[in-house]
This record gives sequence, structure tokens and C-alpha cells, in this order.
Amino acid sequence: MQPKCLSRMPQPRLAGGGLTLRPWRQSDAPELVDAYADPDIYRWHCRSLSLADAESWISHELDRWPQDLGSSWAITQDGSLRGRVAIGGVHLDEGRVGVSYWVLPTARRRGVASKALGTVVDWAFDTAGFHRIELHHSTQNEASCRVATKAGFLAEGTKRAEALHLDGFHDMHAHSLLADDPRPAATI
Repeated sequence: MQPKCLSRMPQPRLAGGGLTLRPWRQSDAPELVDAYADPDIYRWHCRSLSLADAESWISHELDRWPQDLGSSWAITQDGSLRGRVAIGGVHLDEGRVGVSYWVLPTARRRGVASKALGTVVDWAFDTAGFHRIELHHSTQNEASCRVATKAGFLAEGTKRAEALHLDGFHDMHAHSLLADDPRPAATI
């Protein structure tokens, strides 16, 4: 099954594991500024945002969907922002997409990232029709590796000095999940 064009459907609101994943809203901009001020999010994403930057970032993310380039969702729980999960590196012709995520300090070590990731994985395979999902993280980001593993992603190897972080180039772990791979029920 070849994936459908994202632009043929509105960006969905997804639910799973007690979480709601929804498209970003401009009203999320102040919370996004605070999120990127968190030292751990800043460390792995190498950016901070002003309010104007956050508003522009939200517009950019929302504009990516109708162009079949991907997008991101605000991870919410009981109406409160808990993090972000995104798809990008969309290759509709190959049925391949990449995923990324971060969660706020109050959501860490509670399964939020792996549940949100599992929800997006289910949508990407079962609704959008992708064949392969890829995930990369710094070899120094042990928390991200735990999330990937808990969500069923298999390690494929290490990309040497692939990503530039604040402290220099980092080796990156490469993980993937195929549509016919088993998915852990714990993340759903």
C-alpha cells in the first residue's frame, strides 16, 4: 500500500494512551517559548524561540501539511501541553517518513513520549499507509533511545558525526519500524 497524500485530508487529531495529539494553534506560542527554554529541549534541538519566532514556527508547521512535507502535533493531556511529536522527511513515493519528539519536564518518565510516538506510528501505518518510519537521535541522548525502543523501533546502526549540536558533532543512532513489525501494546 502506497501512502496517501497528506494534503488530501486535514491534519488529524489523534488520541491514544490518555493523550490527545492535535495540530498546533497560535495560542500555543507562549508555551512553546517556555518549552524551548528548557535546558534539555534546548540541548537536543539547539534552538530557543521568541514569541514571534514561536508564532512563525507554528505557521510553518501548519503549512507543511498541505505541501505533503509533514507536520507536528502538540501532545496534550487533560488540556495541558505535554510535548511535541512530528513527522518529517516525507517520501510518499517510497512510503517512508521520519519522526521526532520532545516532552516537557513534567511529562518525562511517565511514558508520554512513547505513547505519543505509538499513536503517530499507528496513524502513519494504519491510516496514512506508510511502509517505513525512521527515527534518529544523538548517541548521548539515552532517554530518546529508551523512548524509541519502548515504541518498538529497532536499532539499525550509528551514523558517525551526523548532527551538529551545541557541543560539536554527535554520532546519531538510527532506528526504524516497518509496517509489518510488531508494535508493543504498552505504547498504544
